[in-house]
Amino acid sequence: MGKATLVIMAAGIGSRFGGGIKQLEPVGPNGEIIMDYSIYDAMEAGFDKVVFVIRKDLEKDFKEVIGNRIEKKISVNYAYQEIGNIPERFSGKFPDRTKPWGTGQAILCCKDVVNEPFLVINADDYYGKEAYQEAYRYLTDQKEREGLHACMVGFVLKNTLSENGGVTRGICRVDNNRMLADIEETHNIVKTSDGAEVRGEDSARKIDVESEVSMNMWGLTPDFLDVLETGFDAFLDELEENEQKKEYLLPTIIGGLLKEGRIQVEVLQSTDRWFGVTYKEDKEDVTREIRKLIESGAYCKTC
Repeated sequence: MGKATLVIMAAGIGSRFGGGIKQLEPVGPNGEIIMDYSIYDAMEAGFDKVVFVIRKDLEKDFKEVIGNRIEKKISVNYAYQEIGNIPERFSGKFPDRTKPWGTGQAILCCKDVVNEPFLVINADDYYGKEAYQEAYRYLTDQKEREGLHACMVGFVLKNTLSENGGVTRGICRVDNNRMLADIEETHNIVKTSDGAEVRGEDSARKIDVESEVSMNMWGLTPDFLDVLETGFDAFLDELEENEQKKEYLLPTIIGGLLKEGRIQVEVLQSTDRWFGVTYKEDKEDVTREIRKLIESGAYCKTC
């Protein structure tokens, strides 16, 4: 079996969740959180290491809730995503910045602890067993691929919407060979009575609910980290002084590399249903879905 690492992005503040640390909210019968099930599925698929990307101020709570327990089952490393963790030459450029730099920087923080193919996931998303199996197969198949390459597990938009508010999704265009042709980070996609729409401040437009979307489940290789590092430097260089909102996001980064012809991304399919906790009200739905999975035999009550 080949080596592959699971990288879990858990540093997000969870601003839409209502003040709590949504990644650490229990959803299982014994206080399990979504990450417990993600790690269980990844280990079952063959992954043999986990890297948690967290904020330093979350470390104590994080280790108490899950980290110390998981270390007994699988090799664990930590990477720390901090606003001040930027190249030295930009150290005084953003003195009032409070918003994290985004998923691109989160993965870049892993540069010193990841030396093998790796799968990136969100801490608060449940992806299903098949997604990990497909990704592990891709990352360890030893197939010779030229240049920079990656995989993405795609989900159908209608299966990823929240009943409780707008969501952000990477809307994908996939060619006939299941290769990613384009991806667009799309904000505030709202479920409606007859589908979904993208809502702006003064406008709304319909969106196809059968669209394939990225849920930040990316299979990557260590050489991608070098590309991220160079790109992050260029990203910061182009920002205005004291920029507060713009983020360095994986879908945008990969979309740019696609347009430049610098990466090939194979889109894997999973028939499992995605679910996650974007809003506090989503927790009840997730808890119910986990209960159904346990009752169906997908997980034991003490997994």
